[in-house]
Amino acid sequence: MAENEEVEGEEKKSSKLIIIIAVVLLIVGGGAAYYFMAGDSEAVDGEQAEEVEEVIEDEEEDAANEELYYDMSQSLIVNFPKGSGASLIQVSVSLLVKGTETLDAVKKHEPMIRNNLLMAISAKGAANLKTREGKEALRETMLDEIGKVMERMTRRNKVKDLFFTAFVMQ
Repeated sequence: MAENEEVEGEEKKSSKLIIIIAVVLLIVGGGAAYYFMAGDSEAVDGEQAEEVEEVIEDEEEDAANEELYYDMSQSLIVNFPKGSGASLIQVSVSLLVKGTETLDAVKKHEPMIRNNLLMAISAKGAANLKTREGKEALRETMLDEIGKVMERMTRRNKVKDLFFTAFVMQ
């Protein structure tokens, strides 16, 4: 009987030892799993953050390179002196600009641009503006005037083109 009690005592000790070893292994395994999983998620989060930053940079670059149209708010009206081919000219203008920054700059400096365009129109004279070549020369002059304003005020000119949307001479 004493032998039986010794065997049962050893079995209890060995089963306690197995349980303790299993618990320790579970704790160590759980800690290792957490360590590796947390490290991976941070790496994935870092990669995702880099991808998001790249997408934002690409969108900003696209916005900076996007070509937009801007219709000047009011028509340009110039009176010509008596005896010229026409007494009045009314011109509406749209601009093709590159990027929202340029669009904002054009809006901001529109009073100066309008002034220079009115001066350019009056300098051409009514007789010169009756032909297609005269109108094309006026368009080039007006585009140059806008470029001068943009260079002076913003140090860069991203106004790409100018279009007449209305051209009336009376």
